[in-house]
Amino acid sequence: WEQRKFGDIAQRQSESMISDNENPCIEYEDIITESGLLNKDVYSKSARKNGIRFTPSDVLYGKLRPYLHNWYNPDFAGVAVGDWWVLRPVDSDKHFLYRLIQTAQYDDAANQSSGTKMPRADWKIVSNTVFSIPTSRNEQSKIATLFNILDSTITLHQCKYYCLGTGDLNNKSDPFSPHNTVTWEQRKLNEYLEVSKAKNKDEVYGKEDVLSVSGDYGIVNQIEFQGRSFAGVSVAPYGVVETGDVVYTKSPLKSNPYGIIKANKGKPGIVSTLYAVYKPLDNVSSEFVQIYFEQDSRMNNYMHPLVNKGAKNDMKVSDENALKGEVCFPSRDEQIKISEYFAKLDNLITLHQRRSFYAFIIIMVH
Repeated sequence: WEQRKFGDIAQRQSESMISDNENPCIEYEDIITESGLLNKDVYSKSARKNGIRFTPSDVLYGKLRPYLHNWYNPDFAGVAVGDWWVLRPVDSDKHFLYRLIQTAQYDDAANQSSGTKMPRADWKIVSNTVFSIPTSRNEQSKIATLFNILDSTITLHQCKYYCLGTGDLNNKSDPFSPHNTVTWEQRKLNEYLEVSKAKNKDEVYGKEDVLSVSGDYGIVNQIEFQGRSFAGVSVAPYGVVETGDVVYTKSPLKSNPYGIIKANKGKPGIVSTLYAVYKPLDNVSSEFVQIYFEQDSRMNNYMHPLVNKGAKNDMKVSDENALKGEVCFPSRDEQIKISEYFAKLDNLITLHQRRSFYAFIIIMVH
């Protein structure tokens, strides 16, 4: 790594040009968020204007203070109109430069603005600010790639959290479209689930089949997941959990003081008497039940009026009473569509997390 002034990393472009149909103009207001998302419906309709020419090799930085939309990484040529700096990398990676202008150090320099009514970042200050950067462009590219993957993963998590809190159903192409017209019905949970009475009295299942419920990983085999079984002397009183059953654990977790609800997507097994096991009725998908209760606030709000806590912080609620709260579900067909949507989203998140890990390892090794 080496110390370099920003003005030696990026040149500020000043070539003026008039926008046309082939070279659209980008105005400061065309960027919708701080994440640099472009509202293409706006820029494609922009009138012909004078501005600074940019190419796909450049990075745009919004110099207006305080900023709202202050960076953009174009993949096309155009004209930057208004409060933009067009920055061209000098012996540096474009994507690394894009990440560099998002750092706190750069922000501190840019906030030393000039002007009072409409303050703008001062190029003289910014260009003379010294940054520590890798000398290798290949290393810069790896770092930029890692942050791109992290951003994508964060976006997917935010999307999932938003969808979990959405009260409307969606259509096939977008399972959470606000224009959907399918009805969700408010009913008690016992109209969708029934208490399972199946016990391991014949000890068909042994200690190697004992299951636990994890907030992050769902229903898991204790030995496979935790390395050992925590079963008692006898597993005969344990409840049998078939694939597709729903389990409610009455153990408090940090984010879920009234326990959690998960569907068994894996092999059959058994759970201790501290768990409630439910069979799904014909009108419900057990995977949708898990999705519905994955939002902490929804789970907590549902269970709070049903549960009394004991002196040892244990849950005083019967298996039957835990089903007496109200839920709002769509038809089973729509439940399945939503479950499939979230399965794809979870797979994408897992893929991006794996890529983030390997990208980080590559950077550290090199």
